[in-house]
Amino acid sequence: MPLIKSADAPTFAGPRMIAVGLAAPSRGSTENSVWRFTLEPGSAGHQHAVSREEIFIALSGSARATIAGEVHDFRAGDALVVPADTLFDLAVPGDEPFEAVAILPVGAFAQSPGQDPISPPWAQ
Repeated sequence: MPLIKSADAPTFAGPRMIAVGLAAPSRGSTENSVWRFTLEPGSAGHQHAVSREEIFIALSGSARATIAGEVHDFRAGDALVVPADTLFDLAVPGDEPFEAVAILPVGAFAQSPGQDPISPPWAQ
């Protein structure tokens, strides 16, 4: 299906986050998964790595990305490229929500230190 309408996209709630699944295998995509997500203000972030390069495009607000120990301020209009197998997190230290779009190749998985790998439900 070439058009995934926002009203038809599934919504997933996580700790201090809402994700809207846009393109994914369950919605007809074969190459990439794409989702829009919002992180609540004050979110401390969740350290993890993904098995493939992940790209984020900030839509509104600002966040602090820590990638392999290096801190980057990330604001609306910016793009962030996280290399595969690199620990990172996104925190929202301010008092406004942060909204972004993420793109991850189909079949990629996420893994937190000491945990089993998972496939995020919004990317399936």
